Amino acid sequence: MGNTSSTLPPDHHPFQHPRRLRSEALKTSSRTPRSLRLKIPAFLHRPTSTRTHPSASEELHSERSSSDVGSPYDDASNVDTSSIETRASISPDYERFLAAFPEYALTASLDILRSTELTRLDKPESETYVDYMGGSLFPERLVKWHSGFLQDNILGNTHSISSSSQLSARHASEARKAVLDFFDAPADQYTVVFTSSTTAAIKLVAESFPFGSTSSLILPADAHNSVHGIRCFAKHNGSQIHYLPTLPRGGVLPDEVMRFLESRSSSEQALDAAPSLFVLTGQSNISNSKTPLSLFKNAKESGLYTLLDAAALAPTSIISLQKTPVDAVAISFYKMFGYPTGVGALIVRKDFLELLSKNRPWFAGGTVDVVQVPGSIVSLAEELHERFEDGTINYLALPAITEGLQTLKPLLPMLPLRLSSLTLWLVKALEDIKHPSGVPCVQILSRTPSSRLTKIGEQSDVGSVISLLFHDPQGNILPLSFISYCAFKHRISLRTGCMCNPGGAATLLGINSYMDALTEGATLRELESHAGRELGVVRISLGLGSNFNDVQRVIQFAEFISDEFERQKAWTDWMNLRDREELGPCCNTASRA
Repeated sequence: MGNTSSTLPPDHHPFQHPRRLRSEALKTSSRTPRSLRLKIPAFLHRPTSTRTHPSASEELHSERSSSDVGSPYDDASNVDTSSIETRASISPDYERFLAAFPEYALTASLDILRSTELTRLDKPESETYVDYMGGSLFPERLVKWHSGFLQDNILGNTHSISSSSQLSARHASEARKAVLDFFDAPADQYTVVFTSSTTAAIKLVAESFPFGSTSSLILPADAHNSVHGIRCFAKHNGSQIHYLPTLPRGGVLPDEVMRFLESRSSSEQALDAAPSLFVLTGQSNISNSKTPLSLFKNAKESGLYTLLDAAALAPTSIISLQKTPVDAVAISFYKMFGYPTGVGALIVRKDFLELLSKNRPWFAGGTVDVVQVPGSIVSLAEELHERFEDGTINYLALPAITEGLQTLKPLLPMLPLRLSSLTLWLVKALEDIKHPSGVPCVQILSRTPSSRLTKIGEQSDVGSVISLLFHDPQGNILPLSFISYCAFKHRISLRTGCMCNPGGAATLLGINSYMDALTEGATLRELESHAGRELGVVRISLGLGSNFNDVQRVIQFAEFISDEFERQKAWTDWMNLRDREELGPCCNTASRA
């Protein structure tokens, strides 16, 4: 079960680029009440000059801190949006959408972001990006700001004591404070370890957790492979591994989890067991399920240490570690605001990190104070986070983290309202598309919102991911590689495969029996041969820059697949290219998970 994505092709777009809809902002029609017009956060209309950064000496004595990050509703002012509103005439489809979801107008600030900071999305013949679960798109101002900052300042390795090194250390400290503030984590209880990714953050916990023969690892089946990989460390130490069962549409059943935790806490054997780890995925990257974070409280009461994989949850959901005191949270910043890539973090309780530091399997440059050579004595760094930041941190990128979090924070409360509206509209439209034979063209596999949001600040019970399959007029599943090829040709950036989530994919596809029958050394090719088809799903995921126009392009794409003449023509082209082995990796059989 693999993982591919469509990319921008070099040739002509088969669709005529649809007429640009008026940006979904503010005065969308004469019927939109003035009360729905939202003030625009100030950062969206700050001066765009990138040459306004203080020198290194000025930075060292400035008072800027993470406390400067605004609340979701402060630091806002009205701006003239008339130029945005008149860029294109409103379409009948958009009129119907607004009539169905008038509360969408409350998210006007995100339209300003789209029109000013994501202009590359609306250029002629541009690509329709619906792979936000793979990675968010960066606001252009963030890159310009960071470029200007790097040009105006000299940053040095944080392991030195020069002025340039002190400047780097100061910005690293500011970035840690900004992360703690963003996730509402008390600074006296939590710290931040910067890593290269969510995966690296999870591995830090996995390799250092004191698993023993009487320990347990409890984790969900619907989870990323980076979470499943923890079992290697648990198994190596003889620990028991318990998988939380997955529901037919993914996620976990909270009542069953609570019953499991209650039975465990009442067991005398559990009281005498070595430390055990309870892991949850905040949001599935394939089934769109969200896990109630309140389960962590039950896990803590059962004596378990806790880890949250928040890579898919953090970009569009508010997480408060004040309200949900998880021991450790793993994130990647490019998933949240697109830039920079290659930087993640472990937000971790200090007492838990102290426990992990006693069991770290190695040390490296930057993690120690004194090392006896030759010999065996090692004194770890005094700062807890430094004991886990192997080598030199990405100090050039960290100022962009602070700025990126400041950009995302005031917009975050609007995202669930906006994205749930778009998701509900898209799901209904896709389900209504039929082949001439009457067979549905699309089968939705993932969870959809169970209730409609109407206010800013409300949180959805699911994310904004749609995992689906396309069917032919006879009801047969169309190959993922064919869908990838068509998306490639139509400039739709989506994803196909199992999304590195084999448990969630197997559940959605109903092939858990295939999983049970796997033997050592099994390959994807063998598994697909046994199933008689390519395995995986087509994934559409919305995010920070998504708007109604993107959703309509996806609907147009599905209508193309349902058109017998157009689909057959594309099928012939795809088969000819496949026979000549001229397809790129995005259009061949799904690659590794």
